[in-house]
Amino acid sequence: MIIGAGPYGLSACAHLKGAGIHAQVFGEPMEFWDKKMPTGMLLRSPREASTISDPQSQLTLEAYESAIGAELAEQVPRERFVNYGRWFEAQLGSSVDRRNVSNVSRNGAGFKILLSDGTSLNSKSVVVAGGIGPFRKSPEQFSELPCSRVSHCYEGPSLSSLGKRVAVIGAGQSALEYAALLFEYGTDVEVIARIPELRWVGMHKRLHKLGLISRMLYSKHDVGPLGISRLVAYPNFLYHFPLGLKDPIRKRAIRSAGSSWLVPRLKQVRITTGHSVVSAREIDGEVQLILDNGAEIRVDHLLFGTGYRIDISKYEFLSPELIKGVRLLDGYPDVEAGFSTSVPGLHFIGATAARKFGPLLNFVAGTEFSSKELSRYMVKNLPRNGVH
Repeated sequence: MIIGAGPYGLSACAHLKGAGIHAQVFGEPMEFWDKKMPTGMLLRSPREASTISDPQSQLTLEAYESAIGAELAEQVPRERFVNYGRWFEAQLGSSVDRRNVSNVSRNGAGFKILLSDGTSLNSKSVVVAGGIGPFRKSPEQFSELPCSRVSHCYEGPSLSSLGKRVAVIGAGQSALEYAALLFEYGTDVEVIARIPELRWVGMHKRLHKLGLISRMLYSKHDVGPLGISRLVAYPNFLYHFPLGLKDPIRKRAIRSAGSSWLVPRLKQVRITTGHSVVSAREIDGEVQLILDNGAEIRVDHLLFGTGYRIDISKYEFLSPELIKGVRLLDGYPDVEAGFSTSVPGLHFIGATAARKFGPLLNFVAGTEFSSKELSRYMVKNLPRNGVH
């Protein structure tokens, strides 16, 4: 059983089926991308790193675009990526069940699965591809604000629901792209970031056009800066690094930054860097923000683009007893070969595996490694009908 029908769950299913292992995905295909990402969003990853992996490399983004007669876009729109994922899912046929999983618990040597409609199932193995939705991070200094005044980018708030004046907290892709979209919608928006100046990805395009030299410096996945990009491309190699060395590499590769194509779209947006909010409260129907330099800002709504923090206990479908059996690393599951955990038969793929295998697992490009690694492990360790 695979929980989650996003890129990682769909790719894992395709590879397991290709290896002769029965696999069933549960969940609404591409739900997070469809419901929790803003209309008008463009993928940060380049085209070549936006394909969901399948064992024959036939269900590519380009194959989908060819099938629908679409022109190739340099930056992939969110809507196209969602439809691509659903097209990918359609090729898997009955292997995807749109019912959600409500609870997973141990049942002898396997697992008992309760679905949202009350159906109960048993499975020898469970692969969790639940995504990052439950892990969104909101700074504590804003905890007393009413829910109507705050949102997180990963909640997918519509541009029209945020009011006429919005402060966006953060300096990553989600924060900056939401700010650009809000400005283009006609909203009075201001970005507030703690870092001294904003960082941009893709500002050194000439380094990607040097042929063999570029291929030596950057992997096709384009995750991380010069040099680190090549290291990140080998998760099984990075797996053997001690955490004290691996964590800085991971954090450097995915530090907050925006795509270079956002720069012209943000030229007229107010951006305050090098400062943070020390006080936030609702006054007279407004949100009053006090910065660490004493400046006051009044807005209608506060939007967090503050990323996420992995904590698998926030997966509500995992029973507390099951989570207690999982050896953890600061909220991450301590995964080993095949993304296996200390609970036999329980596997985690995607961003939850990035602490051990590196930041490639935070991106769609990581579906190739993830699915191949998982299927190799399953072929070696399970009967052919082992994943239900």
